[in-house]
Amino acid sequence: MEEKIQRKLAQVRHLILDVDGVLTDGKLYFDNHGNELKTFHTLDGHGIKMLQNSGVAVAIITGRRSSVVEKRAHDLGITRLIQGREDKYSAFQELFANESFDLENIAYVGDDYPDLQLMTRVGCPIAVPNAAPPVLERALWVTEKHGGEGAVREVCDRIMRAQGTYEAALAPYLAQ
Repeated sequence: MEEKIQRKLAQVRHLILDVDGVLTDGKLYFDNHGNELKTFHTLDGHGIKMLQNSGVAVAIITGRRSSVVEKRAHDLGITRLIQGREDKYSAFQELFANESFDLENIAYVGDDYPDLQLMTRVGCPIAVPNAAPPVLERALWVTEKHGGEGAVREVCDRIMRAQGTYEAALAPYLAQ
């Protein structure tokens, strides 16, 4: 199984992420004025930047709508973002409407039922360990880290390792 996971990760050209439960811990926080608050892990953000620099495109499809997510995507250089859509497969089709793609070259990280529409179609479905049981059952690989706690960094690092780009991505941080 490990060999199959490595082979699939080596083929990834696009990584698509859910937000709540993947980039965040899945909890919804609101202040006294009704503003939604989200926390993101800095390791995930830097991993996304490194992955994009290695040549893998990153997109976000989320069922909720939040200006915080829009800002986070912008800060990370993610230009493909669709919010407020529970039908993730049709959202995915919109994202790639003007581009040819092979579903085998796409990885998706999810945690809940709406993610299954896309997870069951892509070549590399990934889940976080706190995902719903049907999502865990359909994932090719389950991260060790939980959503919002570095799971996305784990995915980014593992994709880069499988593609042989990890050492080059790490090199600038080791330079003297």
